[in-house]
Amino acid sequence: MPPYTAPSFLPAITVHGLFRTLQILVALGSFSLKLLIDQRNGVLDQNKRKRAAELRRIFTRLGPTFVKLGQGLSTRPDICPPEYLEELSELQDALPTFPDAEAFSCIERELGLTLDSIFSSISPSPIAAASLGQVYKAQLKYSGQIVAVKVQRPGIEEAIGLDFYLIRGVGFLINKYVDIITTDVVALIDEFASRVYQELNYVQEGQNARRFKKLYADKEDVLVPDIFWDYTSGKVLTMEWVEGVKLNEQVAIESQGLKVLDLVNTGIQCSLRQLLEYGYFHADPHPGNLLATPEGKLAFLDFGMMSETPEEARFAIIGHVVHMVNRDYEAMARDYYALDFLSPDVDVTPIVPALRNFFDDALNSSVSELNFKTIVDGLGAVLYQYPFNVPAYYALILRSLTVLEGLALYADPNFKVLAASYPYFAKRLLTDPNPYLRDALVELLFKDGRFRHME
Repeated sequence: MPPYTAPSFLPAITVHGLFRTLQILVALGSFSLKLLIDQRNGVLDQNKRKRAAELRRIFTRLGPTFVKLGQGLSTRPDICPPEYLEELSELQDALPTFPDAEAFSCIERELGLTLDSIFSSISPSPIAAASLGQVYKAQLKYSGQIVAVKVQRPGIEEAIGLDFYLIRGVGFLINKYVDIITTDVVALIDEFASRVYQELNYVQEGQNARRFKKLYADKEDVLVPDIFWDYTSGKVLTMEWVEGVKLNEQVAIESQGLKVLDLVNTGIQCSLRQLLEYGYFHADPHPGNLLATPEGKLAFLDFGMMSETPEEARFAIIGHVVHMVNRDYEAMARDYYALDFLSPDVDVTPIVPALRNFFDDALNSSVSELNFKTIVDGLGAVLYQYPFNVPAYYALILRSLTVLEGLALYADPNFKVLAASYPYFAKRLLTDPNPYLRDALVELLFKDGRFRHME
């Protein structure tokens, strides 16, 4: 991914730029002052939950860039304590809608056609709105097909460009003066800005959807909408309309004779294929982007934020699960080199006792009884204490599986995502010819030449 560079219009920004700078500095400065006072008074840990909720409200007030930034931080256990991860994960994309006349004007300008020549009808107001754009329901004139038309929020590119330019300045200060954060904050901001700018390119999103459909919609229980390329541009995206119910609306789903857990299990199996088979995955699977269709299919929507797992990391993740099952904490610690969590010069020896302390306690029951969130929270605490630098793809993996488990637990408090994942891991270990996975299978089944007693 190319490094983020500040847009060329920034030098021309004067009064608005100064006002926005002041707004950000006052909001973040007052928050930092509270943290400093908490530290002086010895109540930093005691007030973590309260301050995390305050930061979530500040990010919401500061608008789209900070909502996106907060959502990104909610996946970074190496930077944020667990209380902050939980609060920031609740940040919502919902923003007030912008005028419909502006949206319709944007469609005509972008596509070079009048609205009447494209659509026989279009909803007079949006049926959904988020931080970057809003969606209308329409009927194509030439075919009668019902479509969803996503239109970008006016001026959003300039607003986000200015915000990231200012945030980057704060990042330089953090890198220089805040020793407690070992991650390169400027590099993190650049990477995240690149992701947000990719979301602003609707042609790229359409290409993402096409690639995702080719890889994963071969399974009959997964649906990915088609893109209408003649009516798609950088700021307008037209795709097949999907009739369905959001995955967190349990009563509505079951009233159609469908089972939430069946749909969640489809999601888990599809996620495992995304993360560990092809490495190309949907990085924003919140309930609004996952629909249950009347036919019982799981539909994926919104392909603006995608990510890829490097091949060596895919094998290392499977190996990591094997080492966790075997309680081989030395091997687990060494996995963090292969996963690119640690630079080769970091000694993993001190990390082993921390892993042992957490997992020995967590693994009192069998591994299949564990909640994924329990593991994420426990690992998050370990990651936060040591000089880990969690790659963006891994943080997004944790987020996607935690979201699916949350939906499952809402439907059935006894659901275990790891138990549901077992068939996939077993099949990969038994059938994949990769030498690393062959060794992992032997390691899972045997210890010191003898067959292991499996829990």
